[in-house]
Amino acid sequence: MIGDSTMADKPTEDNPERGWGQMFPLFFDSTIVIENHAKNGRSTRTFISENRWQTVLDKLKPGDYVIIQFGHNDQSKEKVDRYTSPEDYRQNLEKFVNETRSKKANPILCTPIMRRRFNEKGEFYDTHGVYPDIVREVAKEMQVPLIDMHRKSEKLIRDFGPDSSKKLFLWIEPGVYKSLPEGKQDNTHFSEFGALKMAELAVEGIKELKLELVKHLKK
Repeated sequence: MIGDSTMADKPTEDNPERGWGQMFPLFFDSTIVIENHAKNGRSTRTFISENRWQTVLDKLKPGDYVIIQFGHNDQSKEKVDRYTSPEDYRQNLEKFVNETRSKKANPILCTPIMRRRFNEKGEFYDTHGVYPDIVREVAKEMQVPLIDMHRKSEKLIRDFGPDSSKKLFLWIEPGVYKSLPEGKQDNTHFSEFGALKMAELAVEGIKELKLELVKHLKK
């Protein structure tokens, strides 16, 4: 698995945050080994420039799967250390796909997960711009299985609504965790419950795609 903080493993001691990739192994039997290489704050550009992708590529064996989910940091124009232009984002996704296939492994593209954003009228809105559509286009053009986490998570957040959707994210009351004495209100990163729900959406996508991985899901 390669991606950003929404996917990445997090410390579990005195820390309410989890990445959905951290919860993903719970759904699979013992015949599957899941390596989560996702890292906080990474875009497609920095994941490549820091040689994190090369590390993954060197390990790939025929038949392996690479689940790819970036976008949060790529689209952050105000953070120049991680921002990736739409054109470069597309090229980087194509690079991941082509190089995965060069190892006879199987790429799976995921659109970025929605942030929890409601306006004053309680209407949900998106913050990702063109980036989710670029993932969809690359998946279609290169015939890559696509899990549309963007649309799936939008439905989930809308179904929970403006108040209940806080449970999916890091909305922490003051004094609950020593590490967060003043609490936290974070609409991007997930609680354990939220990460589990997002992982469920990814598993749902795998079932819809009828991938070989379905055989290894826990009954």
